[in-house]
Amino acid sequence: MKYELLDFNIHGNHDGNLVALESKQNIPFDIKRVYYIWGTKRDIIRGKHAHLKLEQVIVCVSGSCDFILDDGQERQSIHLDNPAKGLYIKHNIWREFTNFSPDCVIMVLASEHYDEADYIREYETFRKEIK
Repeated sequence: MKYELLDFNIHGNHDGNLVALESKQNIPFDIKRVYYIWGTKRDIIRGKHAHLKLEQVIVCVSGSCDFILDDGQERQSIHLDNPAKGLYIKHNIWREFTNFSPDCVIMVLASEHYDEADYIREYETFRKEIK
């Protein structure tokens, strides 16, 4: 499946921690868009789409949630709860996320600007597209 968990270096001392995210350094693409998601109720399912070209690195900067990734042949669940780890998802992967803790904040770094034409929003269309 086209995903990977990235470990980020933590810089800091007794005053706190810092993680720097840099294009083509610890993020494997040029960052063209950043957005964040918070205030989602525990059992809501977000995402429910795939991308034709877009790549993303997703960081749970606070709290936790679960990502369900599907490449059309297998589904995997990844639990995110560490701001020093990033979930790198390549294109043509169906993604859903749920099981949000009350303090969950997700930050997404994207390889492209928003383009509705890059989204596959119906699962059956996704299955046909990847064949």
